[in-house]
Amino acid sequence: MSLDVVGPAEVFASAGAYKVEVVAPERGPFFMSNGMQVVPDAAMHEVGGEIDTLVIAGGNGTRRAAADERVTRWVRDAARRSRRLTSVCSGAFVLAEAGLLDGRRATTHWAWCDTLAHRYPAIQVERDAIFVADGAVYTSAGVTAGMDLALALVEEDLGPDAARQVAQELVVFLRRPGGQSQFSAQIAAPVAERDSLREVQQWIAANPGADLSVPALAERAAMSPRNFARAFRDEIGMTPAAYVESVRVEQARIALEGSDAQIESIARHCGFGTVETMRRAFHRRLGVGPAAYRSRFRPSLEEVA
Repeated sequence: MSLDVVGPAEVFASAGAYKVEVVAPERGPFFMSNGMQVVPDAAMHEVGGEIDTLVIAGGNGTRRAAADERVTRWVRDAARRSRRLTSVCSGAFVLAEAGLLDGRRATTHWAWCDTLAHRYPAIQVERDAIFVADGAVYTSAGVTAGMDLALALVEEDLGPDAARQVAQELVVFLRRPGGQSQFSAQIAAPVAERDSLREVQQWIAANPGADLSVPALAERAAMSPRNFARAFRDEIGMTPAAYVESVRVEQARIALEGSDAQIESIARHCGFGTVETMRRAFHRRLGVGPAAYRSRFRPSLEEVA
């Protein structure tokens, strides 16, 4: 996954105090998820000496990487030479296969948490964290959570002012609110002018499975339900119910495209409660049901190999 590599690399590079190197099993160029070609600085076997921070990126390629004894053997050796060990998204599976997460707390993309826990029972999987630090081992949730982790490491190394400057330069949260349900891209809707309504928008995206009724959201905004509904519609251009459904459909859509999680699990996580409720929302918004959507837009393993 390109953002698993580029996101943390950009954070470290922007901090100005790190030398970032990309290492791959082979020295030759390789393609990332978006078709971008990368030329690694070195092949794994060429990397010797001490490493400050080892970052294992995630994505569909981690399935092959975790099954490649060359990779897991090198990761075990490199971990002994590293001050700290980190993973982004499904990169946690490479660390797990190398035995480096046994007896530790860890996380990964929410859609893969159950798989990680089932496959590696010695790991205490934390499903609702942006990232987890257990000693010198850090694991992060899906995709952009790698940037959250990288910012935390910059703050740990260089102090809060340095991390804040990087966050401002990249226009990202220094400390992102909410859990890893924020994997979803925001829907194409205006951002409210009022602080209280903007905070409600952020909270909806971070908590799709919560009570997102008008009374509950109005209480969060410290407004009466009637005033909240009117102000929300005026500033956002849609009713709170329509906005909530749009956010939930968007999050479910991305989960269907990017994971093998069961549709029932996605429906619960995204706040629909039942598959039937999600199916009706998908038909309203996309004109197709969740299963049909996944079959059209979820690439096969052969296509991403």
